[in-house]
Amino acid sequence: MEIYIATKALAALAHETRLTIFRKLVQVGESGMSAGVLAEELRIPNATLSFHLKELNSAELVTARQESRFIFYSANFETMNGLLRYLTENCCAGMACTSTDIYCNEERS
Repeated sequence: MEIYIATKALAALAHETRLTIFRKLVQVGESGMSAGVLAEELRIPNATLSFHLKELNSAELVTARQESRFIFYSANFETMNGLLRYLTENCCAGMACTSTDIYCNEERS
């Protein structure tokens, strides 16, 4: 993931309402939710929800699909996982991490 994309995604998530929306979409999984149900469950006015979904979509954190008259939004797990990989890529003292590596022990300070 490029730093520009990571920065855009982090900026989009750095707002309480957008983070709440994204977390809800992650919880419901790939099937997503219609904008109306999302607004109702989160008690967010439709216009406000639309604004925040536009920001999340611009950051490629959500995808939208139309079914009949309804638009369903889903978390973009590919982007989310890419962002997590980007953030943790050098988490183990600058070395690639594996499940068998132990870097945090009492001898290291």
